[in-house]
Amino acid sequence: MTPTAPSPGAAPSAGQASTPLASPGALVWPLEGLVDGVLVKRYKRFLADVELASGEVVTAHCPNTGPMTGVLHPGGRVRLRYAPSPTRKLAWTWEQAEVMGAAGEPLWVGINTALPNHLVKATIVAGLLEPWLGPIESIRAEVPYGLNRRSRIDLLLTPSAANSDQRPIYLEVKNTTWTDGDLALFPDTVTERGQKHLVELTALLPSARAVLLPCLSRADVSRFAPGDSADPRYGELFRQALDGGVEVLPCVYSFGDTGVRWRGLAAVQSRA
Repeated sequence: MTPTAPSPGAAPSAGQASTPLASPGALVWPLEGLVDGVLVKRYKRFLADVELASGEVVTAHCPNTGPMTGVLHPGGRVRLRYAPSPTRKLAWTWEQAEVMGAAGEPLWVGINTALPNHLVKATIVAGLLEPWLGPIESIRAEVPYGLNRRSRIDLLLTPSAANSDQRPIYLEVKNTTWTDGDLALFPDTVTERGQKHLVELTALLPSARAVLLPCLSRADVSRFAPGDSADPRYGELFRQALDGGVEVLPCVYSFGDTGVRWRGLAAVQSRA
C-alpha cells in the first residue's frame, strides 16, 4: 500500500492506518562492506566484543549509549563496519543487530544512534516526506533554539516558495528500536533530555511548525506510542505536545547489508 498524499502537517493518528510502502521500499542510505559476527558482550556502554567468522574476537565501538531494550542479545548475530583511521581508537563500529521480529522471523535492526539524522535528511531530500512537510528549499542541522538558545534542533527546514505553509519547520529526530509486537515505543529509559525537547518543540508554536520524527529503525512496526512504562513523564509531555499542535511523523526503515530503505509512516497512538 502506498501512502496517500495528505495536506502538509497531517500525520497518521491512532484512528488511521499506517502507510507502509510496498516491499522493498525506497533506498535512502546505501551501505557496503558490513561484516557479520556474533555478539560476545557489550560493556562500558561504548564497547562491544564481537566474534567474526574467522574466530577472531574484535572490540567494536557501540554507538548507542541507551539500554538497547529488546535488541541487546549476547550470542546473537550482528553486523559491523570496518573503517580504520588514525583519528579513531577503534576500527570497528557496531551497526546492526538481528532480532526476532513481530512476525516471528529474523529481522535486522539499526542500532547506530548517529545514523537516524542522516537517514531522515536523505528521506526529505528524496521528497518522500513532501506529502506531510510540503516542498522544502533548504535543510540546516544542529541549529540553536529553545530557552536561551541552549538546545540544538536536529534539522531546521525552510519551506520552498511552493509550500502552502511558509513557517520554518523544526524537526527533532528520535531513534527507536524498542517494540511490543508491531508497536514501536520511545523512550526505553527515563530521558530528561527528551522531555525538554518536547517542551521546547511545543513552545515554538504557532509561529513555526514543530515536528517530532521517531526514526523507527526496524521494519516490523506499524504503530508508534510513547514509552510510558519507561518514562511516564515523557508520556505526559508527549500527549500535551500532540494536543498543542506538535506533529509526529514516525518513519519506518528496513535495514539490510547493502542499505537502509524507507518503508513509510507508522500510525501515532497517544498511549501504548
